[in-house]
Amino acid sequence: MKVIEVTHPIQKDQYINEDVAMAFGFFDGMHKGHDKVFEILNDKAKEHQLKKAVMTFDPHPSVVLNPKRKRTTYLTPLADKLEKIAQHDIDYCIVVNFSSRFANVTAEEFVQDYVINNHVKEVIAGFDFTFGKFGKGNMSVLKEYNEFNTTIVKKQEFDDEKISTTEIRQALLDGELQKANRELGYIYSIKGTVVQGEKRGRTIGFPTANIQPSDDYLLPRIGVYAVSIEIGAENKLYRGVANIGVKPTFHDPQKADVVIEVNIFDFDENIYGERVVVYWHHFLRPEVKFDGIDPLVKQMNEDKEQAKYLLSVDFGDEVSYNI
Repeated sequence: MKVIEVTHPIQKDQYINEDVAMAFGFFDGMHKGHDKVFEILNDKAKEHQLKKAVMTFDPHPSVVLNPKRKRTTYLTPLADKLEKIAQHDIDYCIVVNFSSRFANVTAEEFVQDYVINNHVKEVIAGFDFTFGKFGKGNMSVLKEYNEFNTTIVKKQEFDDEKISTTEIRQALLDGELQKANRELGYIYSIKGTVVQGEKRGRTIGFPTANIQPSDDYLLPRIGVYAVSIEIGAENKLYRGVANIGVKPTFHDPQKADVVIEVNIFDFDENIYGERVVVYWHHFLRPEVKFDGIDPLVKQMNEDKEQAKYLLSVDFGDEVSYNI
């Protein structure tokens, strides 16, 4: 997949010079709703013998358009999003820097400069896709053009609820991992690096790997989770129990930073500096402050057993990437 990073105004040498079918959207999460867009993109490209292209944006438009409610964390930060887009056998992906200058492009200018000039013959996007200054462009506007065909992808639902990035984000923040993972179509994951921590876990029989996220991931609700973890380049998953939080038994919650710690089952290796992927399977409980080490250790043992059970019930002897 050829990735073309564009800062407005788009330059002549950045245009696609062959006819394409193009899907438009922010595509954070690359969830089941997005799958329908890519399914139609594939069908249209095959039907009309076109190359497949995607146009996405970075950062989220709210950073420019709604600073008070700006979205600066993602289900799939740009690198992850591009990786997932590439899995759909896409030929070109244009990443437009969503800047103040780009936000002032009119709907007419967007169509000419970013659609027609890119040899787009088939446009595919969700029913709620908007573009141009003040969001005046929409899918109905695109349908008025004769230079290309426009396909509107209707709302996708699961259990009578719209599948959307917003809903998935809220489910993660509420600890509703099953809902989030069903709508994503895969287990939510966070990539990171193992860094030095306080090493307190070793003193109480629960050594943990401290994970520094490698990008601006949305962290699920503060609490304890059943997880699996991929370490380094080896294609093997280990099971574990993770805590996202401030460790209130030992720290002032108002002053401590939120950290991710994973106790990996049946594992005793030095992995500082290793790149890892943590997959979030089950929310077990909120993080709480304990009156001393003994009740904390007792609860951690219970968490570990519950995590082992849930992962075993879900996946048997093999932990899977997908539901």
